[in-house]
Amino acid sequence: MKTFLVRSILLILKVVGGIIAVAAVSFGILLLFITITEYRPQDKEPAEIIGEAALTKESVELAKPIDIVSWNIGYCGLGAGQDFFMDGGTMVRPSDKKEVEENLAGVIETLKRYPSDFYFIQEMDKSSKRSYYIDQTAALAEALGTALTYTYNFKASYVPYPIPPIGKVASGVGLFTRYPFTDAYRFALPVPFKWPVSTVNLKRCMLITRFPLESGRELVTAVLHLEAYDEGEGKIAQTKAVVDFIRAEYEAGNYVIAGGDFNQIFPGSRSLYPLYDGLWAPGVMDGGLLPEGWHFAVDDRVPSCRLNNAPYRAALSDENIRKKWPYYVIDGFIVSPNISIMSVETLDESFRYADHNPVKLRVTLNP
Repeated sequence: MKTFLVRSILLILKVVGGIIAVAAVSFGILLLFITITEYRPQDKEPAEIIGEAALTKESVELAKPIDIVSWNIGYCGLGAGQDFFMDGGTMVRPSDKKEVEENLAGVIETLKRYPSDFYFIQEMDKSSKRSYYIDQTAALAEALGTALTYTYNFKASYVPYPIPPIGKVASGVGLFTRYPFTDAYRFALPVPFKWPVSTVNLKRCMLITRFPLESGRELVTAVLHLEAYDEGEGKIAQTKAVVDFIRAEYEAGNYVIAGGDFNQIFPGSRSLYPLYDGLWAPGVMDGGLLPEGWHFAVDDRVPSCRLNNAPYRAALSDENIRKKWPYYVIDGFIVSPNISIMSVETLDESFRYADHNPVKLRVTLNP
């Protein structure tokens, strides 16, 4: 009897040891795969350009109003019917492809209602499992009838978490316009994460596009989406890199507009939207970071972002739920001193198609 018991225990240990060995080898193979296939962009590299035929011959003019819409469209997977596991929700992606298609159609319809000279778009997927591999860059470029400059800030062959895993991601930031440009490139920002987390995490950047002016100077646009889930140091380092870049461009005689999702509360923004303990909170922008004469262009009358801890659909029909929801003002622009701000407005789209509201800016370039 004792011999049988010993043999049984040894067999169980052998089986358990085999399972552990297989798991360890599988994990090692996965770690090797994501390390080998890691997206490693250069500090500066060309952006992708789509639909150049849509560009006009008319260049940007001084003293003429310029309209810009900035919008984090949440890869068309974070509309009112979705939540997100990193914000306290449960979803990794929408339950079916139709939901992504409906959100994309809503995004297109919304952008068409706000005709603009430039669209600064963030979280635009090109080929990602989370958005059912729909190429949102092509769909938006065709619908808007403009050219697009585009670059990745999240590219991974396989993101192995959570359960079920995110899988393949190819996503980035883009600028839609009809104005001719001379250059479009990716400008890398500091990455706060270390190996192995860095292998499957975002690689933040600015999409820089240069528009020639008759004066010989340039309008330089920078589309950005700064760190969201770091400990704070990443956002600070990235913001400093942004400011250093745009200040150098202005000192070279250019006009500069940087815009997008800063994932930070802007200086002077009214405290209309309380932060809740235990929930995601954005960083706080350093008010002394900008040189004299520069301006933040922000509208806090309407929140620009909602927390994805639960689907927002119930809040659309229940004012009590809507009033208590965690909101933020983290989307906007930085404008150089040689540009006059005519208006800035957060457009209240009630988070139907994305977890952010678009922000519209009107400016003129001073002669």
